[in-house]
Amino acid sequence: MSWKIEKGTKADAGTIAAFQIDMALESEGTVLDRELILKGVTSGLSDPGKGTYYLLRTDSGQTVGSLLVTKEWSDWNNCWYWWIQSVFISREYRRQGAFSYFYETVRRYALEEGAASLRLYVDRNNIKAQKCYQKVGMDECHYLMYEEPLKAE
Repeated sequence: MSWKIEKGTKADAGTIAAFQIDMALESEGTVLDRELILKGVTSGLSDPGKGTYYLLRTDSGQTVGSLLVTKEWSDWNNCWYWWIQSVFISREYRRQGAFSYFYETVRRYALEEGAASLRLYVDRNNIKAQKCYQKVGMDECHYLMYEEPLKAE
């Protein structure tokens, strides 16, 4: 199977939103509001400052995955850290090198732009995803993540 990666456009919003709905349900058992996620994806696609969506397509043009890259400025290193978020690969394309290709391409983009690091967060119970990330060369880092929700759920 050969793959190609393209930046997402507003025309891809419905596909990306559907992937996010599937990913949240599969990985965390969370049901997302379709209208809200579609607004969020559309907003992200409309504002490059929010991040960049990348789509993974087969050689025939079928979209089989997506991810979002956001950037965090590091004053310690005077460069960007790239965060991979909202990762999804269609079930039927898993274990065929799809994520590895996706990751290596995004990694190359990050290196070309001088990023210091590629980071992501994963639900602590999503062991399959953790193994996938380890397989491409990522390691669990020493940071813990804390949060205080500021918006009523």
